[in-house]
Formats: sequence, structure tokens, C-alpha cells
Amino acid sequence: MAEAGAVSRDDLLDLAARQLAAAGEPAPRREAGRLWRDLVSESVLGPPEVGADAATDYLAGVARRAAGEPLAHVTGWTGFRHLRLRTDARALIPRPETEGLVELALQQVRVGVAADIGTGTGAIALALAMEGAFDEVIGIDRSADALALARENGAETGYTVTWLAGDLVAPLQGRAVDLVVSNPPYLTTDEVAHLDPSVAAWEPHEALDGGPDGLDPYRRLFADVPGVLREGGWLALELDARRARETAALAEAAGWQDVTLHDDLFGRARYLLARREMGR
Repeated sequence: MAEAGAVSRDDLLDLAARQLAAAGEPAPRREAGRLWRDLVSESVLGPPEVGADAATDYLAGVARRAAGEPLAHVTGWTGFRHLRLRTDARALIPRPETEGLVELALQQVRVGVAADIGTGTGAIALALAMEGAFDEVIGIDRSADALALARENGAETGYTVTWLAGDLVAPLQGRAVDLVVSNPPYLTTDEVAHLDPSVAAWEPHEALDGGPDGLDPYRRLFADVPGVLREGGWLALELDARRARETAALAEAAGWQDVTLHDDLFGRARYLLARREMGR
């Protein structure tokens, strides 16, 4: 017997697809299904009817998505490498490109102490803690809101990370680490001002704005990281591909060795590796 107030799954999916199509979603049926799997049932082939409360929650999520809110905010989570992470407006949504940064970093260093600068959701730090064999992984962010989100993700995933509040490498003073990884803000202030509303309205601008030329965080990292990195230690950074060569030139001018650029899966120069000079 159908539950009182039950609503047809197929009718809800059809209604959601129409609403998403009207909002300009290019694949409305697929998006409706993704929302269904995250908000109602793990499968769109599940029960043919759902209760009124579940239907109301689902349509509320569809309305948020149709209004432009990112899918990860509507569902409350996103995947990153082998992790499932809580996401909301407190930090940038982890992008697939950043998964490649973790891969590149782990190819250089898998033991000792690693630090993730500007940790946001904690994605990089938690991936390093999960996949590496480090004695300690440290996640740093200047945003108290982002750090609170990272701590929540640490508690939910069960991986141990030392979370520190502060600007760039300042909280590492007095420590010595073997690997520093960062996906710092790398857009210019003007680019941030003209971002697509799908990003500008939902994600923190302080995590995007790299100054007038987008390179201010890199200048500071190249200057300050040697003070906390062991001799021969590695720095791994995500970049704006449009400014990759300029960023590499800044690293070389600051005295870093073995400076190399690496492409992402789309063939764009997305990552930089550099090693601290021995004896410096």
C-alpha cells in the first residue's frame, strides 16, 4: 500500500528536469538524477514513490540548483581523490585539477612532515594523510571558517591532521617540514571582479584573489617557505596556466632549484615543483 502523501519518483524527476532545463542547465535529466541520488536515494531505480517530506527536500534542492547554487553546496559534499568531503560556502569547492597536485607531490615526498598552505576544506591535507606515510600532516588557513570546515572533514574522514590558523607559512615558524603543498589564490583582482556569477556569488573571494597580477601569494611563498623547509625539501604549487612561466621565473629568481612545470590532464601548465637548495 502506498504511503499517505507519497509522491511518484518519476513525476519528481520529470518536474526537476523541467525546472533545471528552464534555468539553463545543459544536462537537466542527468543533474536531476545526481540530486536525487545525493538527497533522496542512492539510486534513481529505487522505490517508485517517496514520502512527502523527502519530496519537499528534493524539490528545495532542485530550486537551489536552478538558482545557480553549486551542486556541491546543495548536496553538502564533493569527492576528492578517495575522499568524500563536506563542502559549503566557507571554502572553495575542491576542483579535479587539484587532485593532480596531490599526485605530483606524493611522487616527490611520502614521509616526514608535510604542510598544506591555504587548506580550505582540508582536501589536500587529508589526501596526503590518507595516501602518504607522513609522521605529521599540517593544514593551515587564515580563514577561521575554512579551518572549521577542514576540522569537520578531518573528524568525519578519521585522518589525523594538525590544523593551524595563520597566514601562509607563519604558523610553521620553528618547525622543519619536508614538503609544502599549496593551491593559493591565483586570479588577479580584476579577474575576481569579473568572475562568472556561478563562482562569484558562492565561493569566498579571499581564496581567489592573488593581487593585482595574481602572483602575490607566490612571491611570498618563494621567499618564506625556505625558512621552514628542510634542505632538499620540495614545494608543490598549483598555478594559473596563463601565468605559469612567469611564476616559474619568480621561483628561479628567488633561488629555488629544480624548478619544473607540469601539465594537468588537459595539457595546461598547471603545477610547479621546486626544491630547496642544499646549504641555503
